[in-house]
Amino acid sequence: MRIRTDDEVYRVDAVWLGPPKATFPFRARYVAWGVGTVVFLLALTVLRNLGVGLFWSFAWGLVATIGLTMVICSRISHERPLGAVLTMWLRELKAPRETTSGNGGAVSAAGVRVRAERPHRKPRGTSDRRRAKTARRAEEARRKAREARAGRPPRPAKRTAKNVQKQRNREASGVRTP
Repeated sequence: MRIRTDDEVYRVDAVWLGPPKATFPFRARYVAWGVGTVVFLLALTVLRNLGVGLFWSFAWGLVATIGLTMVICSRISHERPLGAVLTMWLRELKAPRETTSGNGGAVSAAGVRVRAERPHRKPRGTSDRRRAKTARRAEEARRKAREARAGRPPRPAKRTAKNVQKQRNREASGVRTP
């Protein structure tokens, strides 16, 4: 048993064949007549603004209308009506696009600041970080000495990020070392 779909019902186009007893030699759907009218008016407007004479603007307008209407109506069917095609076309135009141009430009030395003197090297020795580290160690030693004189047990060292990192490094192999 064959089950028939209802596609054949929709395949029948709403076609106007012309006035009674004087049909046109071609088939044109109602949608095509509407699209053709709009396209003809637009083509006529463009051609007249370009300075084409009245007769030639009508002639070329008719040729352009037939061509453009055929192209537009080939995209329209009962499954994809004119409104859906126009909406799709507008969304295509408004869709965000990938930027293909690069940021920046050619590299030049114009923005490089040039000094008259060479920069001087800092004298080798203790840096600011080293001095701060030494000062912290000295303060820690003084604190432990005060606590030892007072008879209190020494406080455990503060958990700083550096101490925690050292402990993590020791435990990295899975064996906790003292």
